[in-house]
Amino acid sequence: MNNFIIKNAKYLVTVNTKNEILTGATIVVTDGKIAAINPPNLPDYEVFDGSSHLIAPGLINTHTHLAMALLRGWAEGVNLDGFLERVWAAEGAIMDGETSALGTELGAGEALLSGTTTTLDMYLNPAQTHKAAVQVGLRHIAGPIFFDFPGLDGLEWPERIAFGEKWPAIHREIGGAFTPLFFMPHSVYTDSEEHLIEIAVLAKKHGARIHLHVSETEAENKQSHEMHGRTPTKVLLDAGILDAPTTYGHGVHLSDEDISISIKAGASVGHCPGSNLKLGSGIADLKKYQDLGLITGLGTDGCSSSNDLDMWSVLRLAAHMVALKHSPVDVDLVKIFRAATIDGAKAVGLEDRIGSIEVGKEADLIAIDLSALHLTPVHNVLALLVFAAGRSDVSDVWVAGNRVVRNRSLVNVDVADLKARIDIRMKVLEELK
Repeated sequence: MNNFIIKNAKYLVTVNTKNEILTGATIVVTDGKIAAINPPNLPDYEVFDGSSHLIAPGLINTHTHLAMALLRGWAEGVNLDGFLERVWAAEGAIMDGETSALGTELGAGEALLSGTTTTLDMYLNPAQTHKAAVQVGLRHIAGPIFFDFPGLDGLEWPERIAFGEKWPAIHREIGGAFTPLFFMPHSVYTDSEEHLIEIAVLAKKHGARIHLHVSETEAENKQSHEMHGRTPTKVLLDAGILDAPTTYGHGVHLSDEDISISIKAGASVGHCPGSNLKLGSGIADLKKYQDLGLITGLGTDGCSSSNDLDMWSVLRLAAHMVALKHSPVDVDLVKIFRAATIDGAKAVGLEDRIGSIEVGKEADLIAIDLSALHLTPVHNVLALLVFAAGRSDVSDVWVAGNRVVRNRSLVNVDVADLKARIDIRMKVLEELK
């Protein structure tokens, strides 16, 4: 079970502590874990010929809303406020549990085909979305959503807390590739300080991590000062949220004090350059965060704002934004790629399991076919990954040793059937156009 060999990889990008890139390397995977790299003898396992491929850790998307793949292109030419107004109306019309699962199936399939093996996914109806993503084969991090108001799922606050109490058991029952327990309040502008305190207590009780939107826009920071007299980060600190390991979605406008507080608390950022640019939210200072030691992963946000779940375009944008905010000399390709892999794993509490190719870790691996003209020649492997490779180059994907993409096709999804079900459901939105 989950036993195979990747033999003679043209390049093996380990993302280990030495950032080694090996050539002609062989990986042995036993029971879903990396058992050996370049061993003297090979077991009798199924062999994947890596001689024309680059093998890398699966990419980690540290902030997204997968089911929003159903609303791709729905809210164009708007800022964040306009985006929320238009998207929430559409979600209110269609996003019941069944449709949330359908959208997540679509998003999970898109993510895997592009080489993303893990997603930190904040969305409604997490039991249904998590089950759908697990069936597709994604390492899917989900958790209960918290709003002060009933919201699109119609839950009152006591019902949200009650569901949070049940979530650990639901999470265990669904199973799939291991993911940490998370609770997901939406933001400081949709969750009162009193309610954030309740979530902090709940997280501590269950040993859970926390994910929420933080300082995505300057307007959010201004509103936080008007409502609370301090930044969102300080609100989270005072509410006890930062007592739990916390991942910020976006974190564009963090003050120096916010950064210091976050580093001390062990918080991290899911940096979403594509969404931030499209909505005009601003440019997060990735170089500054990394230089100061603030753990920063990369994310796509949801398809309503970013239009796709392509982490390769995120890698490019992240690098370009460092060059724009600082200079091209300051673009460190090692740090950029680590943000999409091992630093992303750190941001979601999985660095002991995934994010690099090392003996003992789970086999979340991607194979990149190097035969395309745009990947020829190879002078700099990391430059190839950050600036040239794309989702169409990903040929095969493994999650916890399970092959979930084979020869550019999803193993666990009937794509024609999925598209047919989506077409039927999307007819409901016609009247809102």
